[in-house]
Parts: sequence; C-alpha cells; structure tokens
Amino acid sequence: MLITLTTDFGLRDSFVGTMKGVILGIAPSARIVDLSHGIGAGDIRGGAFALMTAAPFFPPETIHVAVIDPGVGSPRRAIAIRARRAIFIGPDNGVLSWAVKDEDSLEICSVEKMFSSQVSNTFHGRDVFAPAAAWLAAKREFSDLGPQLADFQRMDWPKPIRLREGWKTEVIYVDTYGNAITAFPAELTQGVQAVLLPDGKRVPFERFYAAVPRGNPLAVLGSSGFVEIAINQGNAAGELGLRSGSTVVVG
Repeated sequence: MLITLTTDFGLRDSFVGTMKGVILGIAPSARIVDLSHGIGAGDIRGGAFALMTAAPFFPPETIHVAVIDPGVGSPRRAIAIRARRAIFIGPDNGVLSWAVKDEDSLEICSVEKMFSSQVSNTFHGRDVFAPAAAWLAAKREFSDLGPQLADFQRMDWPKPIRLREGWKTEVIYVDTYGNAITAFPAELTQGVQAVLLPDGKRVPFERFYAAVPRGNPLAVLGSSGFVEIAINQGNAAGELGLRSGSTVVVG
C-alpha cells in the first residue's frame, strides 16, 4: 500500500522520520512517498494546493496524509475522507478539502485517538495520523478508524470572477522558483493575451518561460493546470511583490 506525506515540518528535525518509523512499525511493507515537507509553517492553503495537484498522479487506493496543523491539540477534529480513487487523512481544517472538491460521493469519518497509547498535544502527525494511515495500509477497514461524519470543513476555492476587461483571480501558491500560481484554470485560457498585476503592470501570456528575455516577467499555463506569473530565470513573487491572496486580472 502506498502512503504519501505532506507536511510543513521541513527536514531539519526528526518529525518526518518519526512518522515514517510509526508507519513502518505497523505496516512494514508500506511504501512511503514524500510529497512535500516544504509547505510554509501553518500554510493550510499551500498544503491543500500541493495535495490537490499531486494526488491525481498517484495509483488508485493511495493513502494521502497531510499534516499542516496549526490547531494541533485543540478541539479541531482529526478526519479521514475516502474518495473515488484515494483516501485522505489529516486535521479537519480545510487542508484536505481542495483535493476532493470535485468529488460527488465521499465517505468521511473521525479518526479516533485509539491507535497510539499516548497522544501528544503537539505531534498528532506521529500519534494520530501516521498510525491511522498505517492501519489502513495493514488492511484494516476504513470504518475502523472512527465514527462516520456527515461533513467536514471545506475551504472555499477562489473561482475566477468575470469582469469587463477579463477575469479577476488570485494567487493561491508560490513555488520554490517564486512562480506565483493563480486559481485561473486551463479551460479558460483560450484568447488570453496578458495578465494585469496589482501594480498595473501588464505581462504577456506566453507558452513557455523562455518566450521572453531573461529577467522579464510573463504569464504561462503551468504544469499544475493553472496560470502562473513568472520571471524567466527569476523570482516573480519576490521581484513583483506577489504572494498568496494577491489579486490579478487575466484577459
């Protein structure tokens, strides 16, 4: 069984390795993939976007564990969601919601704190989420995780808004290269010529990064399936002042 891990833990500390140790102690034959541990601290939107864009490329029945959890130890719920092709496990704070936002039929349950003899108030990745994923990988039933739930916390997806001069959308993720990825999808890009930035600057919409000279800004349809603002061999977010939540107009 394949298990992916998405966290904001980074790689400096032992948190990620400890989660893997817990998983392998319960399900020795599990295969573990590090989807990302570089999500910004507490960046629920960033984690949700990474999970949403990566999950479709994994085999059916993959178990995805996402731990971006600023509310750890609080009354927020721990949940699991079974979708058509995958299972998602994590805190009920919206981090799982974008990955299943287009699903019509979901099974949701609470992840009870029965999988570890002691549960820390600061490390549910180790004591709640990793054991739950491992028990599923060891062929326990989804219903064994805990009581069924009617719903879970859904984080709004920022749909583009039609304007006279184009579409208003927003940056939802900034990647390692400083590319500012927006919520503007591939299916709306026909006829798009440029993107208007918050400072009034217009950047051309091109097919690839090197379509403009080095150091010049542009917009491009990225591998995520959404329009991103980039600088050829530069850092668009840093140089153009873009961040998650920045509003731009695509037209």
